[in-house]
Amino acid sequence: MNNKIIENKQFSRERDLYGQKDIVLRNCLFDGVEDGESALKEGENIEIYDTTFALRYPLWHGKHLEIYNSQFLETARAAIWYSNDIVISNTLLHGIKALRECRDISLKNVDIVSDEFGWKCFNFKSEDISLKSEYAFFESDNINLKNFKFDGKYSFQYTKNVVIEDSVLHTKDCFWHCENAIIKNCIIKGEYLAWYAKNLTFINCQISGTQPFCYCDNLKLIDCTMEGCDLAFEYSEVYAKINSRMKSIKNPRAGRIEVLGVDEIILSEDSKYPTHAEIVTDK
Repeated sequence: MNNKIIENKQFSRERDLYGQKDIVLRNCLFDGVEDGESALKEGENIEIYDTTFALRYPLWHGKHLEIYNSQFLETARAAIWYSNDIVISNTLLHGIKALRECRDISLKNVDIVSDEFGWKCFNFKSEDISLKSEYAFFESDNINLKNFKFDGKYSFQYTKNVVIEDSVLHTKDCFWHCENAIIKNCIIKGEYLAWYAKNLTFINCQISGTQPFCYCDNLKLIDCTMEGCDLAFEYSEVYAKINSRMKSIKNPRAGRIEVLGVDEIILSEDSKYPTHAEIVTDK
């Protein structure tokens, strides 16, 4: 099948290419005084190259979308919603709420600046992406990220089935209520990490920030460092081998913690739960 090619065109009106199928866009611009929304809504089998989007809601209810070497400006808010089978490469996503309720998403070499990014998505995988966001990946499932650079707050809350490798996360309140995650070879800097989480495993990670890992179930840390961490593991079930000193451990509920050293172990008489975790330390 020969797809229809649309080149060097500008689109500015409401639903300019509504319901189009089997098209290729090259070097196009979605902008103009008409300020139209939803340019490619209900589209199917669309390839996009070297194109700029400056208008709202361009790709809703789409199927089989491929986007290369393009840019979604800050004004292109809520760009891709309710769409399936999405490939994005060498592209800028700079509008708020760029992806929501989408399935089968693959990103490579994408620069993202987008608050509330990736909510309620399923089957999201990426390599070599950077993201600045608040409330990223809220309630998403089956996420696989490699060489991921994140800067923001409240990421991965209420997510399930997450794998993150070889990445750097500067964050706060990350992984709250997250279930079934493996975090490997990562640097994680931020406060209040992974409260109320279940079945999280951190392998060879560098972790810093106050009050990490409280109220967790089946938390595992394998050959990690927790430099400067204080008031860690309150009311958590944790199995850890920590290759650094920590500031303090407070009221771990169950499990075993091996740590090179800890400045203070706090076992409070007024603890709300029994604290039966075994703590093994050199000092």
